[in-house]
Amino acid sequence: MKFATLAIHAGQKPDSATGAIMTPIYQTSTFAQSEPTVHKGYDYSRAGNPTRTALEKNLAALEGAKYCAAFSSGMGAIDAVVKLLKSGDHVVAGNDLYGGTYRIFVKVFEQFGLSFDFIDMSNIENVKEALKSNTKMIWIETPTNPLLRIVDIESVTKLAKQIGALSVVDNTFATPYLQRPLALGADIVVHSATKYIGGHSDVILGAAITNDDAIAEKLYFIQKSSGAVPGPFDCFLALRGTKTLHLRMQRHCENATAVAEFLAAHPKVKHVNFPGFKTHPNYEIAKRQMSDFGGMVSFTLKNDDMSAAKKLTTLTKIFTLAESLGGVESLIEHPASMTHSSLPREVRLQSGLEDTLIRLSVGVEDADDLISDLKQAIESI
Repeated sequence: MKFATLAIHAGQKPDSATGAIMTPIYQTSTFAQSEPTVHKGYDYSRAGNPTRTALEKNLAALEGAKYCAAFSSGMGAIDAVVKLLKSGDHVVAGNDLYGGTYRIFVKVFEQFGLSFDFIDMSNIENVKEALKSNTKMIWIETPTNPLLRIVDIESVTKLAKQIGALSVVDNTFATPYLQRPLALGADIVVHSATKYIGGHSDVILGAAITNDDAIAEKLYFIQKSSGAVPGPFDCFLALRGTKTLHLRMQRHCENATAVAEFLAAHPKVKHVNFPGFKTHPNYEIAKRQMSDFGGMVSFTLKNDDMSAAKKLTTLTKIFTLAESLGGVESLIEHPASMTHSSLPREVRLQSGLEDTLIRLSVGVEDADDLISDLKQAIESI
């Protein structure tokens, strides 16, 4: 089946008890057992729940995978994946990645003996130079958050295989509709399903997806043992979201392209980050490994005063000043003081994340209205 059909039907079938088309919300913590030592089907919702199973099968199918473990947040999924490592292991990651990922790596896992190097992964030579004898994982985020750099998944995953390291791709920005990392060699895909997969800014959820039997077994064990599982209602909402993922992503991409082109032509804008521009350093890689360029745009103003950037985020009338992304509504934010504030300033600047950078999550409203909104805000500062 093709993507649109999988999005609507994979992992789901009419309820056997009632014939309900939508997977019911199995709002129960426990399940009746036939015998004390026999566990057929479900026994306790931390270990498994029918609504969660439907979502996990659906997300696995969308990524072209056999297995998916759903978590109570994207960070819960990241936490579980890093727990596949042991003390003394080394991780190579991008220096332009979500601030929460950087925070959990440095503030949580370093104290347990893991070490991390953060590099510009848009250049494969940098990745080669960063590898060590104890490198056991390469963490890829592409497009990156918030500078929208592109990492060559196929090249990096080949390097990982050569040294016996796991390759993990955070596919949140692209979604499986635009990019399938497992087909490009990745061992694990992670999602903050809070974003485009849910799509309506009303659920917190994460996922770790793989084709590897041994990895899946370990992830399910961690999922059950650590307990960062999503509730059945959250899984229901995410299943509702995947049914329109392909439709929403098409509009997100169309609108983001129009907004990026407007910004690039505006005399007060200094630079626009958007992988769909032919001037983007890794445009050809993006074109090769993605079916479109996504709904995220970031930019800086010619006025390098951070106060001007912050003010602009408060002047829009359709774009809402808020963290997160991937919902049907358009959002605007200032990464240095919001989503990436956990990064030390010197680390941010070294990676190219300027104090004046503004990030847009371009929604599915009318593109002309979004452009008009940005125009009046930019021209008001």
